Amino acid sequence: QVHLVESGGGSVQPGGSLRLSCATSQFTYGGNCVGWFRQAPGKEREGVATICGGGFYAGPGRTHYADSVIGRFTVSLDNVKNTVYLQMNTLKPEDTGTYYCAARGGLLPDALLLDRAKFQWWGQGTQVTVSS
Repeated sequence: QVHLVESGGGSVQPGGSLRLSCATSQFTYGGNCVGWFRQAPGKEREGVATICGGGFYAGPGRTHYADSVIGRFTVSLDNVKNTVYLQMNTLKPEDTGTYYCAARGGLLPDALLLDRAKFQWWGQGTQVTVSS
């Protein structure tokens, strides 16, 4: 059973930074994907960033971002620590929400990498609040 645990959420002022972590177990990155999603109150859960491992080695991974976070967020993985990170810089109030990591078996074309319906396993979420 794949297990994911998020951490690193908190409250920051606009322009600040946070790094979220997603610790995974019973999951290999090669040929699979881990995504970050967020959900604001009253809104649907949306894809933020996804990283997919290579065929045999995770390596630096193939990444894909929502337009709203390009240039501000960076997703990465540490294959030794079995952890995926989401570095969030220049945070804005509209980045507020509960952030979830999710995993799927198998790769996807770019157009589907932020589709929450394509991910089978989910963490419990971590809250991010950006406010002055």
